[in-house]
Amino acid sequence: MNPSEQDLAGRDTVDPVTHARVLRVAMPILLANMTVPLLGAVDTAVVGQIPAPEPIAAVGVGAIVLTAIYWIFGFLRMGTAGLTAQAAGQGDDAEVSALLTRSLMIGVAGGLALIVLQMPIFLGAFAVSPASDEVESLARAYMQIRIWSAPAAIAVYAITGWLVALERTRDVFVLQLFMNGMNVALDLLFVLEFGWGVDGVAFATFIAEWSGLVMGLWLCRAAFRTPAWRDWARVFDGARLQRMAVVNTDILIRSALLQVIFVSFLLVGGRFGDVTLAANQVLLQFVHIVGYAMDGFAFAAEALVGKAFGAGAVARLRRAALMTTFWALVTGLVMAAGFALFGPWLVDIISKDPEVQQAARDYLPWMIAMPVLILGLVMLDGIFIGATRTADMRNMMALSALIYLACLWLFLEPFGNHGLWLSLMVCNVARGVTLLARYPALERAAVGQR
Repeated sequence: MNPSEQDLAGRDTVDPVTHARVLRVAMPILLANMTVPLLGAVDTAVVGQIPAPEPIAAVGVGAIVLTAIYWIFGFLRMGTAGLTAQAAGQGDDAEVSALLTRSLMIGVAGGLALIVLQMPIFLGAFAVSPASDEVESLARAYMQIRIWSAPAAIAVYAITGWLVALERTRDVFVLQLFMNGMNVALDLLFVLEFGWGVDGVAFATFIAEWSGLVMGLWLCRAAFRTPAWRDWARVFDGARLQRMAVVNTDILIRSALLQVIFVSFLLVGGRFGDVTLAANQVLLQFVHIVGYAMDGFAFAAEALVGKAFGAGAVARLRRAALMTTFWALVTGLVMAAGFALFGPWLVDIISKDPEVQQAARDYLPWMIAMPVLILGLVMLDGIFIGATRTADMRNMMALSALIYLACLWLFLEPFGNHGLWLSLMVCNVARGVTLLARYPALERAAVGQR
């Protein structure tokens, strides 16, 4: 490996896959994910100091709308991670650098498109989810400030995927800590000291996201020391652009289907009354906690499987898949035990309404089973992203969505909200089982990389 490759990857791509290596990649992601709910809590807390309910509602609505819009570009992180890991596994340092340039250009272009289209986007958002005139006015002001950092926010997705692919997850942690820490500090300054209210929260995020992009580019500075990042013939190579487009489109379709499942889960849950709907919302926080925890090992699979796939090293690929899954299983079992022991206490912390607390406890067994039931889908998603087997991800998600709808038809009427949770869990298991059925084809494709 030449010096520039060592600078980019930070390690020899043929290093053995060990428990220490898996944990070294995964643990910083776990720590980075812990900062995400903290930021939301601080945003809510600072505007909560304003003696009126409208600012809290406005920040909540505005943040949800923008998060949903930015979520569309989540494919950029996953696609960049898989393609970059494979290029690193092949020892193609020039392509590693060119992928960063391509991904950044897509991120910035996507953000600029959102700025241009902001008015119809906001009109559509409030048409779907109407609010009072005052809340809508405040939320619109919040979004009109934050939307100007969309190019930075989406470009950071690209940087994150690129760093994950090269196993530089400590840098991902530093980047997230920097962005979220600055956001929190500016929240306190702008809202509590300057009294800027909702606008202050928006400006804090705007500055943090642009600062995060600058920090991210600095963390990627090794790529910009080589001429390959501006080798425009390579960056705009038709075959490479087409492959990137196919990978990203597959992931986008898969993610859209996943979003349909979760939105329908929330909407169907509303049929059982406000208490049950609130209980489901409480329990979904458990789902988010498990997702944040297992993401670290899924990201590790993306990097390690991707490098092995790019190198055509099937044995190393299989070892990476098994070892990352082993640690995810350990984490899942610990979380299942934790939910069994402390679940009622967590429910009482999240909700203070006695009826909601009791309803959430009734459905708590699903949360105890959930960390193990979703293990397969979380890890196989990471494995298939690393191998860029995105058509399989898209197709198996479509099949699992049909299974989910069939389960709703079968179980909803006789079992009520338990039937809703059963349908979601069967869908999760189906996603894992169907991807597992496609795993042998993944290994056969890796052989073809040699």
